Amino acid sequence: MATANYIKDLLYRYDCVIVPNFGGFVTNRISAQIDADSNTFYPPTKEVGFNSHLTHNDGLLANYIASTENISFEQANTKISKIVADWNSTIKTETIVLDNVGSFSLNEKNQLIFSPKNTINYLTSSFGLTSFESNEIARTAEKVIPLVPLNQSRKTPVFIKYAAAAAVILAFSYVGWTGYENKQDQLNFAKDQKQLEQKIQTATFVIESPLPTIELNVDKELPKPYHVIAGAFQFTENAEKKVNQLKSKGFKAIILGKNKWGLTQVAYASFYKKTDAFKSLASVRKTDSKDAWLLVKKFD
Repeated sequence: MATANYIKDLLYRYDCVIVPNFGGFVTNRISAQIDADSNTFYPPTKEVGFNSHLTHNDGLLANYIASTENISFEQANTKISKIVADWNSTIKTETIVLDNVGSFSLNEKNQLIFSPKNTINYLTSSFGLTSFESNEIARTAEKVIPLVPLNQSRKTPVFIKYAAAAAVILAFSYVGWTGYENKQDQLNFAKDQKQLEQKIQTATFVIESPLPTIELNVDKELPKPYHVIAGAFQFTENAEKKVNQLKSKGFKAIILGKNKWGLTQVAYASFYKKTDAFKSLASVRKTDSKDAWLLVKKFD
């Protein structure tokens, strides 16, 4: 099923993939785990769940189908609507299986039940990592060697006492001589430093061939990847009129440029964060146009 492949591809890149008027596939990251009973290690993974309340069209799936099959956005939406109608009809009598994603069925209360396929890890950072078993490590008790106390009654030989005293005297002598040398080094350094400062104060520096000034162009702002689309127009004049119309309503409307079909796209606003874009999309659909949709345009 082509639709299942489209959903699978998008789950590798996004945390949520919505099938309009059906529901949304949501991923949840799970850290690496260890099964103590079987000594099995499992790598980090992304678990796939399903939320039947996420039914609004965010444009993600339709855009991907349109670009993959080289059809228009409207044709992609029509195709999705037919697929959803077929699913709703099929689920009444049999289980719907989406390859490499999961399956849908109805329980006794006619509630939609999703069973994910756990053999695929959608976390790209765990690519190539698989679960493995490790042999249990046998631990042995360590032997404790008791400490034997020294015989306090033994006397220290006389020659050792004299050698220790001589070592102490030599150490103090070395410290005294080292302190004297350090003091002399400090005085000499201070003298040299003073002479150097005098030379610097009286010196004149002339640069015959100065280096040219280099101007650097720095991008101050990165492009925003999330856009709430108001429409796409064949003629640029109509796109400019739409921008002026939206600005008069208080929107930060802009022209994004032409898409792959040569149509000039106009956006209500653009955002850095996906959550902000979703909030704006919901607001626009309530107050201005129900046909607005979200465009995700990644930049390198």
